[in-house]
Amino acid sequence: MARSKRSHGKRSGKTASARPTPPVVAPSGQGQGRLWWMPLGLGVLVLVLLGLWWLRVPSPGVATTPVASVATVPTPAAAALPAAHYVGAQACASCHAKETQAWQTSHHALAMQVADDKTVAGRFDGNTLKQDSATASFVKRDNRYFVKTDGPDGKPGEFEVKYSFGVYPLQQYLVAFPDGRLQALRTAWDARPATAGGQRWFNLYPGEHIDAHDTLHWTRLNQNWNYMCADCHSTNVQRNYDLTSNTFKTSWNEINVACEACHGPGSRHLEWSKASEAMKKTDPSMGLGIALDERKGVHWIANPVSGNPARSAPLATHREVETCAVCHSRRSIIAKDTAPTGRLMDTHDPVLLTEGRYHADGQQLDEVYVYASFLQSRMYAKGVTCSDCHDPHTGKTRAQGNALCESCHTPAVYDTAAHHMHKQDSAGSQCVACHMPSKNYMVINARPDHSIRVPRPDLTVQYGVPNACAQCHADKGAQWAADAIAKAHGPERKGYQHFVDALDAARRGKPGAASLLTRLAADASSPTIARATAVDELRHYASLDAVPTLQAALGDADPLMREAALDALLAFLPEVRGPMAAALADDPVLAVRVKAGRVLAGVPDAPLDAGQRAARDRAFAVYRQAQAAIAERPESHFDLGLVYVERGDTAAAEQAFRQALKLQPDFVPAYVNLSDMFRAAGREDEAVKVIDEGLALVPENASLLHAKGLALVRQNQPQQALSWLERAHRADPANPRFAYAYGVALNSAGKGEQARKLWEESLRASPYDPSLLFALAGAERDAGNADKARGYAERLVAVAPRSREAHELLKSLGGGDAPSFH
Repeated sequence: MARSKRSHGKRSGKTASARPTPPVVAPSGQGQGRLWWMPLGLGVLVLVLLGLWWLRVPSPGVATTPVASVATVPTPAAAALPAAHYVGAQACASCHAKETQAWQTSHHALAMQVADDKTVAGRFDGNTLKQDSATASFVKRDNRYFVKTDGPDGKPGEFEVKYSFGVYPLQQYLVAFPDGRLQALRTAWDARPATAGGQRWFNLYPGEHIDAHDTLHWTRLNQNWNYMCADCHSTNVQRNYDLTSNTFKTSWNEINVACEACHGPGSRHLEWSKASEAMKKTDPSMGLGIALDERKGVHWIANPVSGNPARSAPLATHREVETCAVCHSRRSIIAKDTAPTGRLMDTHDPVLLTEGRYHADGQQLDEVYVYASFLQSRMYAKGVTCSDCHDPHTGKTRAQGNALCESCHTPAVYDTAAHHMHKQDSAGSQCVACHMPSKNYMVINARPDHSIRVPRPDLTVQYGVPNACAQCHADKGAQWAADAIAKAHGPERKGYQHFVDALDAARRGKPGAASLLTRLAADASSPTIARATAVDELRHYASLDAVPTLQAALGDADPLMREAALDALLAFLPEVRGPMAAALADDPVLAVRVKAGRVLAGVPDAPLDAGQRAARDRAFAVYRQAQAAIAERPESHFDLGLVYVERGDTAAAEQAFRQALKLQPDFVPAYVNLSDMFRAAGREDEAVKVIDEGLALVPENASLLHAKGLALVRQNQPQQALSWLERAHRADPANPRFAYAYGVALNSAGKGEQARKLWEESLRASPYDPSLLFALAGAERDAGNADKARGYAERLVAVAPRSREAHELLKSLGGGDAPSFH
């Protein structure tokens, strides 16, 4: 498949907005007057319902004065010409025979094909694969290909393969269903040679039991070709989804990735080619929709002393990289037409260096498809583009082995034992072995990390991130490797990426994280994508201190920074975020306008002037259009539901949440947030009913178990609540919030010592969690252990330095004066 599916929905879709957490509540100040000295009994458990976000957000009055945005945005581009149309690769071949011949050998040309004797690599000869409680048999009959396996109802059936998908190192197969869906089978063919372990059927999710109820089942949402894969394996794909009938009528101009998938529709270029020479000179674009000419007339100038080259002319745009990134990035769709335009963020929203996708130092973790990794690299910063290293028509690198790197970097400096510390011509002497270590995805597909970094085993020692040395020297340990590199190259050779301290601190909630993020956001020497990630992470540290950083980011020239600032603004009160975000409602970049719509949608009229209200309404319309572009996904309706809750439109919110559940009946976030909306509206019976509906489908989901326990607390049934909260904690023991709630319930039941031990155990795994620190400080205080209570309170203040409650707790324990809050 063209997209990672492990993290979609239940393991969510391309959009990352659906959060499998309890009710989404933006910080707003209504819960900040709670008394820290309340006994850790049932009263504290009820506080769980409000969340403990107060420990990282401002105290009452902080940053509530509307702040005018200082954002300045580029002038919108001139109106586009009437749309060109697609003409097909055959129309290109007559003039571009050499390029066509090169392309015909590429994986792009073979990205998707009708299943026949020439295109199917797998053996459909009666072979059967039995693995992980699943069985699949492969047969060929009357020149047609069939798979016998469990179908959408869980019962065995026979399904015809209509298309082969991909070619190497693996090939997948697509089955057509009457509603217009094409679904990708869980079993794939290993196309590698037998000597490399290939020529076999294998399971794409080894070790996982996936039945027909799982969203990863081959017949369900996250194996759907129309949304998950189509736009990156064919040319000019139109998904043509109809929400009313929940069907597709997907079309394409060419079944594979052909010329116009990268160059744009070719009709104007065809007209240009037939024009007179005089007319041709009047159109420097040659009629091309995307001018992939950034390398034209440019070369790299070698520096024999440093070994590093310089571009003969600065790179003025990023059209090429952003054209490739449409498919070679982890991103979500924000436009109905997803074909490349040369401007990635006018059709897609790329992920930042977020937890779960990337390690804290920026190395690839999940299936992330190159783009955000490359944006971290010094190569990108210096103007390297994809086609500097890759032939765009064959898809292959322009040279093999170290010769590729040596086309720019001086071999006498870099291809030496003194530099790479390995025997010449050994595997360890290869540039990519140290600077682009690979990771396997889809079981057998090794993909190099394009952040192109120096090995940093010292960061493994300090932060637990991977390092290239361990791929061959795991038995020696990271400290051994760090010492060896320091001895050979000196302790100061740290490379280009130096942001791990800030991102690691932010992810763990470490003391000082906000300051580190603010410094990284302002550090022009760091990659912009790392700076944008820092801005985005400030949503967890919403305070007056963050406002100048967000204002600067809102006015940044790079749309990644502007978009990240808007994401962070969601953590602020409407009267703060509204005036700050309004100016970006008309940003020239679609992804920024979409985010502005999300931020502004729930802002009431009061803090906005007439112009800002009009901007809010325009932006919200853009946001709704972006969600409509992916209406086949539950996340789109879920996200709209959240917005309607903010706007006080409970009828529209309920409809949106229900639509998400219609598309994916086990979509847990919709159950949890719909229930919470009912609870907030005083419709308790309906709130409980929704949670019970979710539990009937997903009985062991920790978020639903937790929500059920809280509902029983509200119904004054503490004993029953205790059982459900225990189940939630056992279902997800790594979640500190579930441990906190279960501990409070234990304490309320007179099991204070058991609660304290539970919190201590959870704190060892989450040492900076403010709710656990708060609970333990109170528990030790109530037990008469003043010194231990003070220690926890001091840690709490270090984690939440702007929390009034934290400082008051510490002061009550003799720890110091509480600061004044404004």
